Amino acid sequence: LRIDEFTASVEAAHDLVASGAAMLTWDNASQKFLLLRRSQRGRVEAAWCDDPLKVTSGTPRKLARKLAQNDRNRTLNWIAVGVNPLLTITALAERAVRLAVQDRGWSIDDALPSRPPAPAAPRLPGIEFTETMRGHFAIGELHDFARGEAQGRASGSSFEFTLTVATDDVAELLESADHPAGMTGIVRAPALDAAPLSVSGGAFRLLTKHPDRVGEREMRYAMRMTAPSGRMWFMTGFKTIRNDFGPDIWADTTTLYIAVHDGASADAPLLGRGVLHIEPADFARQMTTMKVTHCADPVERVAWLARFGKYFAGSIADTYGGVFAKPVVFDASDRPRRRRSLTLPPAEVHPVVTADDVAIRLTRWQGGSKGPVLLAHGLGVASSIFTLDTIEVNLAEYLAAKGFDVWALDYRASIDLPASRGQFSGDEIAKYDWPAAVAKVRAVTGASDIQAVVHCFGSSTFFLAMLAGLKGVRSAVASQIATHVAAAPEARLKAGFRLPDLLADLGVDSLDAAATTGRTALEVLGDEALKLQHVPHDETCTSATCHRITFLYALLYRHAQLNSATHDILHELFGVANVHAFRHLATMVREGQLVDFEGRDVYLPNAKRLAIPIRFIHGAENACFLPESTEQTMRWLAGHNDPALYDRRLVPGYGHIDCIFGKDASRDVYPLIVEHLERT
Repeated sequence: LRIDEFTASVEAAHDLVASGAAMLTWDNASQKFLLLRRSQRGRVEAAWCDDPLKVTSGTPRKLARKLAQNDRNRTLNWIAVGVNPLLTITALAERAVRLAVQDRGWSIDDALPSRPPAPAAPRLPGIEFTETMRGHFAIGELHDFARGEAQGRASGSSFEFTLTVATDDVAELLESADHPAGMTGIVRAPALDAAPLSVSGGAFRLLTKHPDRVGEREMRYAMRMTAPSGRMWFMTGFKTIRNDFGPDIWADTTTLYIAVHDGASADAPLLGRGVLHIEPADFARQMTTMKVTHCADPVERVAWLARFGKYFAGSIADTYGGVFAKPVVFDASDRPRRRRSLTLPPAEVHPVVTADDVAIRLTRWQGGSKGPVLLAHGLGVASSIFTLDTIEVNLAEYLAAKGFDVWALDYRASIDLPASRGQFSGDEIAKYDWPAAVAKVRAVTGASDIQAVVHCFGSSTFFLAMLAGLKGVRSAVASQIATHVAAAPEARLKAGFRLPDLLADLGVDSLDAAATTGRTALEVLGDEALKLQHVPHDETCTSATCHRITFLYALLYRHAQLNSATHDILHELFGVANVHAFRHLATMVREGQLVDFEGRDVYLPNAKRLAIPIRFIHGAENACFLPESTEQTMRWLAGHNDPALYDRRLVPGYGHIDCIFGKDASRDVYPLIVEHLERT
């Protein structure tokens, strides 16, 4: 190494030594050593010596300049001392390149376009903890976790792990279900390998919402396990946080259901199942391992640890707290949610003005020549119940895919229309909205008649309109209600006490089911009170909007039939309903049949006008309008018209509106609708 190059090399060596390395050189000419090392004070020292252990102080730059002045052709051989001979290798490589360039008559531009390195991004606060779980699993049990645990215990097939869960961004872990923490550690599973297995590629997700079960959260585990021989297995697992009846917090948060796959990923063949548990002593140790990382400030570290604990405790309280859980309301300042693209033809919007000068709306998706079929929603919602993007297939998509010309009606009760803020009864909808809508569809399509799929208040007003003389409808599917009303006891009680009349006398003209931030003090008090209303244990949740829906109408759906995404956006689906309409509904509940707003029996005497094919669809668990409602209608119609025109389908496990937007409605309900439409 030439001495002029040595000058630059010493500069580089200075930085390397400052980081903790030691560098030693041997000079052939002087037969002495040059030693570079870091002093106890953190400074770099350099010295010539016969014995590297006997050094004098000095600085690299001064030493290099002195050597350069004495002999610019002096040759030095570098010997690297320490774990990384980076400088020696680099110097030799550069010298070899320079000699090769010289042999070939080339030239090198030694000007370096150096610039300071970009500053490293600041490290975000992270969190880590260590968890030990023990249990049993059985190879060959591919279906039942508990059976795998029992078989594993009987055969001595134990399974245990000690894992360190860590993330470099604790905020993202708490706020995003898509941001997992990493996992490393060891697994002992003698049925797989006698030696401990190392864990890699681990992912831990904290308290994510279950996509298909409302009110249920999960902690999810996924990790690759490798034996010393190189053979790999993959484990997936979950803890279920669900408020079953009884005190089950400890069992839920300390029980992990595992599946072991025979390969390096979850796509590998399933090998066996089992269950692991956290023993109290292990749980106590786990609490001592929890720490926040990348925080220089102890106060910040404590604050993040408290935030993590608050999130975990708050989620547990929301699940198990019952009436003490904080009601969830929609925050209008949240960023808009992601929506899936609907598989529908381009929409055509057709504004319609009724004879009494009210603006209503029709939306068309022309999936084919069948139909045309007109969809009508209930009270306090809109036609969006038919085009929901949170389920795999909605009713409009299903019908369009089957070749129907689909029309969705937003009549004056639609929460998407300004008209919903007005006061009206079912009589006005029957007299003005239905005739205008049917006439518009027939005019645009050229069809002589249409078909209808009607739900709830849309069904009630459809039958009012038909009994009042509506023409141009050749067949219908009626969901949950028709001409007769058998209401749940709570609804009968509210109707008997004339609660809507009392609200009208108090000056209340509308009721809003959507609970959002910015509520008045009275609304906050009301939402707290609604947590006390009686519902079956498996229908409890923390959604303030859900509580309002139950109070205004009754239990409109089985929570088990909704997915979490739909339950989370109930505030989008439900909104304002006017008190005048509630008064009309209450009157019909008291009378047990369709009547006008004043309670007069002006509709049912015209039963002959319903001599068209009608299928009634009713949720077997409907807690709003009981299944006896459509059963009574069937008997009544059969007594006035040809019984062969009518049939009825009871849908097991469903309530009221979940027949329209339940997570599995496309499998359980929609085929019943299409079957009738295609036949008629």
